[in-house]
Amino acid sequence: MKQIRSYLFLFSVVFELLNSSSVIAQDTVLKKTDDSQIQQQLENIAENTENEDADYTILTEVLVYSSENPINLNKTNIEELRALQLLNDIQINSLLSHIENNGKLITIYELQGISGFDLQSIRKILPYVKVTDNFTSAHFSTKEMFKNGQHSILLRYGRTLEDQTGFSSTDSSSLYKSMNSRYIGSPDKIYARYRFTYGTNISWGITAEKDQGELFFKNKQKYTYDWYEKSLNGNQKTGFDFYSAHFFLKNIKRIKALAVGDYQATFGQGLTIWSGQAFGKSSDIISTKKSGRGISPYTSVDENLFMRGAATTLGYKKIEATVFYSRKRIDANVSDTTDTGEAAQISSLQETGSHSTSSELADKDAILQTLIGGNVSYKGKKFNVGLSVLSYQLDVDLKRSLSYYNQFEFSSSKNLNIGADYNLIHRNFNFFGEASMSKNGGKAFVNGVLISLDPRLSFTVMHRYYQRNFQNLLSNGFAESSTAANEKGVYIGLVAKPTNRTTVTVYYDRFEFPWLKYQVNAPSYGNDYMAQFNYTPSKKIDMYLRIRSRDKQKNTSDAVVIDYLVPVKQSNYRFNISYTITPSIKLKNRIELIDYKLDNNKTQKGYLVYQDIVYSKLGKPLSVTLRYALFETDSYDARIYAYENDVPGSYSIPAHYNRGSRFYIMLDYNLTKRIELWFRYAQTVYDNKQIISEGSLTEIQGNTKSEIRAQLKFKF
Repeated sequence: MKQIRSYLFLFSVVFELLNSSSVIAQDTVLKKTDDSQIQQQLENIAENTENEDADYTILTEVLVYSSENPINLNKTNIEELRALQLLNDIQINSLLSHIENNGKLITIYELQGISGFDLQSIRKILPYVKVTDNFTSAHFSTKEMFKNGQHSILLRYGRTLEDQTGFSSTDSSSLYKSMNSRYIGSPDKIYARYRFTYGTNISWGITAEKDQGELFFKNKQKYTYDWYEKSLNGNQKTGFDFYSAHFFLKNIKRIKALAVGDYQATFGQGLTIWSGQAFGKSSDIISTKKSGRGISPYTSVDENLFMRGAATTLGYKKIEATVFYSRKRIDANVSDTTDTGEAAQISSLQETGSHSTSSELADKDAILQTLIGGNVSYKGKKFNVGLSVLSYQLDVDLKRSLSYYNQFEFSSSKNLNIGADYNLIHRNFNFFGEASMSKNGGKAFVNGVLISLDPRLSFTVMHRYYQRNFQNLLSNGFAESSTAANEKGVYIGLVAKPTNRTTVTVYYDRFEFPWLKYQVNAPSYGNDYMAQFNYTPSKKIDMYLRIRSRDKQKNTSDAVVIDYLVPVKQSNYRFNISYTITPSIKLKNRIELIDYKLDNNKTQKGYLVYQDIVYSKLGKPLSVTLRYALFETDSYDARIYAYENDVPGSYSIPAHYNRGSRFYIMLDYNLTKRIELWFRYAQTVYDNKQIISEGSLTEIQGNTKSEIRAQLKFKF
């Protein structure tokens, strides 16, 4: 009853606000919006990967940069607008053709007269674009670059306040029996970054990070027994656990891109070369089509999804040619060694990036990975086509522990992928796709079309077919699974905008897995469909109602001799509303319900409800964000993910399960024009458990988990 009363109190606030909406002017003035659509996409990624603390910097850095340095629509190109991931190619082509035929835009309001642009599309891009006649030239001097460029230094610290089992003391015999039962380092999370940028033309910088449990000072290592030291393979070092550095040039005469150090390479639809993360299914059907950025600087701290070496893209008229070389050491589970102790064979690759226990540290930088490849593309106004090649090599053999389900996965030391991609705009049709093949003959295909029948009506259809023996460790094609293999399916999405205040988004995805999968001992299939209704009655109120249902098949949990498949169905129901009280104060509310059903067992249910209060600066040095959330689920299977505001460059999308409450507050204070400080405190309190994360290294004796994070940024 206590939680129900709290729930009623939270939504009584919204009810009063809605009742007062009759006195609000129902205007359609163009306004800047928040990134709710991007947040929904990140929530979906966290849910699909079951990773609450992933670094999504690569997915959002273009938007973050463009919010501070808006794109001049009178001096832009298709690649720059694609990178925003807010407009489709049909809209981008209409905009650039309009400027070419009619001259430069005079005002941002002129967008309303361009084919394909409606009021909602314009509102979506407003925070990231501008219209001006003041151009900056790419032909600059070194003196000008250092004068007008921007240096920034970012320092971040965080930790969990409660004592965790992994940091508790233990004796020698207990540690010998279970060497991975304790962390090797401290509970502190430390991050530091220096970066210089000059527009979008030049960037260089260095990033360093230490995660929880990793060692920072070698002389502070708690356990120094000889047998324990031997297990670490001498991988302990003083300093940060991970370092990344880059130097990047863009659009300097015929040099379209030049990267030295750490960088990313993304081309086509992600089947052949895509070294980073990518958006997938969400309420934004545009995100189903990928727009490769080619070569771009790497500024994240994910220790796997990047290349290290050199790459360049040269352009001549409509032809662009890219070559890249990457060579770096990566983590792996060593299954056999040479007489000198070097790795001779590995059983799997480690992709967590964590080096906080003896086994994780022993696996650090175990083998050498070499990537060589390139792309040649023809880029016309309405037709693009590209050819990509990727050579992948490990210095030792990868020999997986094979089972029936994984016998077609990559298990060697060398691989070769070749692929071709295309993009064609014909009137209001945008056709796109890619075909790729791996060294063993495995093939993968994805083809789609985006159709804009009217600025208020568009839909997309995408077909994918990935053979079970297609192998590529650097692919990130559109898929239900985590890899583009052993899957075929059809995705259909539709967006209708009946009025300037309403949007209806619907998608349906039917997928099949022709071969076995992990914990699925037979061919299987599933469905994923979503319907979302957005309503913006005024420039102060925005709300949406969303229903999403997914069903798959997996092995039964019953104790039987032969596993058989049973259906698993999950349905989520969400209502979300944001309301601007004053120009500086905004309220956000959400209620989400979930039904999770395995086979014919009882349906597991849950709910999440939260209240956000956001106070923005608007000329003042302080901004404050608060949230109070209540949640209850019958099990971990019925968990609910929710995006939380965090310090820039850090992401929090926790899973809410069991019964309890969560609170966080974030302060953003401008000490000076060049120095900005953030502080965040979050706490989760469980009502029905006295031990958190029982049986793990992060186990806490108690029902409360508290986290702090502080960040300081200098700009000069």
